Amino acid sequence: MREIIDEIAPWYESGASFALATVTRTWSSAPRPVGAAMAVSQSGEVIGSVSGGCVESAIYEVALEVLKTGIAKSVTYGVSDDNAFSVGLTCGGTIELFIQIINKESFPEFGQIVLAINEHRPIATATIIDGAATIGARILFDALQVWGSLDSPGLDYSVSEDGRGLLSSGHTRTLKLGPAGERLQDEVSIFIESYAPAPRIIIFGAIDFAGAVARVGKFLGYHVTICDARALFATKKRFPEADEVVVDWPHRYLAKIDVDARTVLCVLTHDPKFDVPVLEIALRSKAGYVGAMGSRRTHADRLARLREIGVSESELARLRSPIGLDIGSSTPEETAISIAAEIISDLTGGTRQPLSQGSDPIHKNSLASERFTHDTVTTTGISRAMSKGSPDFHRKSD
Repeated sequence: MREIIDEIAPWYESGASFALATVTRTWSSAPRPVGAAMAVSQSGEVIGSVSGGCVESAIYEVALEVLKTGIAKSVTYGVSDDNAFSVGLTCGGTIELFIQIINKESFPEFGQIVLAINEHRPIATATIIDGAATIGARILFDALQVWGSLDSPGLDYSVSEDGRGLLSSGHTRTLKLGPAGERLQDEVSIFIESYAPAPRIIIFGAIDFAGAVARVGKFLGYHVTICDARALFATKKRFPEADEVVVDWPHRYLAKIDVDARTVLCVLTHDPKFDVPVLEIALRSKAGYVGAMGSRRTHADRLARLREIGVSESELARLRSPIGLDIGSSTPEETAISIAAEIISDLTGGTRQPLSQGSDPIHKNSLASERFTHDTVTTTGISRAMSKGSPDFHRKSD
């Protein structure tokens, strides 16, 4: 819902009702991830997408029914590849959705979600979507407080405790518990939807490539920061797409901010007086991705300098350098796409092979709700990088 929150908030504030369809589970080549949402207003206006167009028409009809009856409903669309066209889910995957009515009476805390998202504060909802409990019952919670009730003190406790683990890592998934919150039981399905702040991409080096990476980063939903010690170059005018432009030495800035597993660090300066100090900190941080620009000669020199100051081989193995995948890029925009491709692949465990050569489900993230636990992030395939023997990425850099 986060991606459509700004568009549906005015509906809510006006006092109108609307139906909200949210993907709660997916299997196989589902076209949209868990948490994808589509809203339908009383006038029939549609915002968002839950299947990339495959079954939107069918979901639209169910949403109108929910608006009419006020009764929440779970639906599942799943077909085999050989008869997909007859049903409409042409990808052959399976999606489970929960469709509910939203208004000030049914969801008085909705405004708190809007406010928390706008203020970049983590918050989450837990909604009973199936089983031996009150369907549609909901709680809202953050790290300290819980609002509302699932009509069972045991459920309230278990869901808020487990849900906070999911919220801390920004994960959304369906939990299975007993009717009184008993773990290792599955009579009740509770959908936890986390609204964590946007992940961060921090770009060190106010160069032309940084502007292109900033634009791609915003497109991918990151909070973008550009940092450079040179005030002449690090200006908001030069980088209007960035959320913030910081004038500071990169290592000094990185040392004083919080970095988590969703954070991306891109060092684009290819200047040892900037690169080495910031990479020493970056490679010892919790960042999910650390990449550095430069030729292979620059990379070799950089590794030698990092080893001299005590950076270990296991820490150096985290470094993606030369940064990006080898797609034959040369312009800043092409390079930014190359970098983005490597970031996505590292953080999701992509194979980096053409889809035409594979046989696995295309939408691997559709398995995320089954694969992730609340305290892990998959990093499968991180070692498959351009640093492993491909041609010089930035041939003109030194």
